[in-house]
Amino acid sequence: MLEVTVYKNEPFERALRRFKKKYEKAGVLNDIKKNLNYEKPSVEKRMRKAKSIKRLHRTFFQRETGL
Repeated sequence: MLEVTVYKNEPFERALRRFKKKYEKAGVLNDIKKNLNYEKPSVEKRMRKAKSIKRLHRTFFQRETGL
């Protein structure tokens, strides 16, 4: 459970900003999006493999071009 204590004389916007940062760091939104629709394990495995290949191609391209 994420908590943010609002200090005395602290603006609400600042506390909200701290909460949003904790929210993003904890990866809550990613978990919700991931579990929104069921994916078969085989499809999930295929997507992970495709993502890995794409990442390898990107790093290879960056090394070749010197970016």
